[in-house]
Amino acid sequence: MNMADLNSVLDFLRQLQQNNNREWMQENKKHYQKAKNEFHDFIAQLIKGISAFDSDTEGLEPKDCMFRINRDIRFSKDKSPYKNNFGAYMARGGKKGEGGGYYIHLQPGMSFLGGGIYMPPPVVLSKIRQEIDYNPQPLLNILSDEAFRRYYGELSGDQLKTTPKGYDKEHPNIDLLRFKSFVVVRNISDPQIGSDDFYDETMRGYRLLQPFKAYLSTALDG
Repeated sequence: MNMADLNSVLDFLRQLQQNNNREWMQENKKHYQKAKNEFHDFIAQLIKGISAFDSDTEGLEPKDCMFRINRDIRFSKDKSPYKNNFGAYMARGGKKGEGGGYYIHLQPGMSFLGGGIYMPPPVVLSKIRQEIDYNPQPLLNILSDEAFRRYYGELSGDQLKTTPKGYDKEHPNIDLLRFKSFVVVRNISDPQIGSDDFYDETMRGYRLLQPFKAYLSTALDG
């Protein structure tokens, strides 16, 4: 995918951010469709690239992974009808899959890539905690790996202030067990997204992510 394509996506999202209403969207349907198609094509490339080292994404279609731009405003004070971003989650089963996966988020000034499992349901969270309890070393090795830490830093997301039910507050890995999501994130600047090597950079990040994602998937399959 060439530089102009993703720059065009960001340009559309900038305009949408300033005109987040149905009237403007109706008048700019062609612009939206072009941006959506470009993002679709980029996700197709990412799926193909990830499949070279992770068979979980084989056979996925971009539509299986891309999130809708329409917002659910029923219970929100913010009545803006559209998201100001394009996002996709590439995992076994697509965006609705419960296993670990790879995420990309394009939003002017707030783009990032990363992955893992975000806010899993209680049954899934319980399995991950159980894996950390029984078999923590692979995860500790991943999180302490120099290249991984340089790229992603530490785990992101909310933690319980108390001890998870069934675990001792003196557990050696209690800090990990308190997480409610298991995700890592790398912020991406607009110029990076528009650069010729953005696809290669994304693949580099996802390759580093694969062992972390595989650990989470193993926890659910065990």
